[in-house]
Amino acid sequence: MHLIITASPNKDGLTAACGKAALDGITIAGGTAELIDISADELESCRICGNGWGSCRDSATCIIDDSFTELQTKIKNAEGVILVTPVYWGQPSERMKYFLDRFRRCEAFNKEGSVAKGKQIDLIAAAGGSGNGTATCLHEMEMWCRHVGAIPKDRIGITQFNREPMLKTISDMASRLVKGEYFKGF
Repeated sequence: MHLIITASPNKDGLTAACGKAALDGITIAGGTAELIDISADELESCRICGNGWGSCRDSATCIIDDSFTELQTKIKNAEGVILVTPVYWGQPSERMKYFLDRFRRCEAFNKEGSVAKGKQIDLIAAAGGSGNGTATCLHEMEMWCRHVGAIPKDRIGITQFNREPMLKTISDMASRLVKGEYFKGF
């Protein structure tokens, strides 16, 4: 099972189209996937508990009772993950940042090893308006992958100006994730 996490409340926008293209690519390759839109989930920002580190550092868990723990488990069980975010101010959306920040706090110091360690993760930054900010957004998500031990596989910046060819690229990328073609030849 592959996991696609999107983070935009615009159900007809560019980010949603990217999530659907990824889902189509996985399905075409014979894989299965779950598409989760975390903008619709109950998901809080980090509370920076205690002296700045709560249970996240000691036990790789978060004290906030929302959808985060379920997402953490789904990443642990996923064969591969695709993160799709709209670009706001050259960064992932606030909801995606909530998730990324809390996950990093729990998994970067996980004594048993990050649940994302060694997982292939595809990164997609969807900039709707001017198209600016995709590179900085992708860089921030790539750094997150490095912090949690994941392998940032493909990094795709998509804008309203390159929408159609990049949606095809996203479908192809998702298909390759299922087929494991990224590491051939290494």
